[in-house]
Amino acid sequence: MKVTKEDLENVAVLSRLRIPEDQQQKYMQQMDSILTYMDNLSEVDTTEVKPTTYALPMQNVFREDVVRPSLDREAALQNAPLRDNGYFKVPKVLEG
Repeated sequence: MKVTKEDLENVAVLSRLRIPEDQQQKYMQQMDSILTYMDNLSEVDTTEVKPTTYALPMQNVFREDVVRPSLDREAALQNAPLRDNGYFKVPKVLEG
């Protein structure tokens, strides 16, 4: 087994978890099987595989940046709970 009790305690501290004494062996075995699986993956030949950021092909989903007429001031302020001189009025958030 690759995972020691010290490894489990270290992961628990980093994860801010408390693992009961009676379940520590179970979690050590689970962590060990995960690491064994990762070792199997490292044996796969990936020399012809291009590095990618995403598993699926990505494309830009944003619309074109085109100037369009915007909402007029009165329509924008129509449902504002507070307004002042054509602007939204909001409570002060920052002090000083």
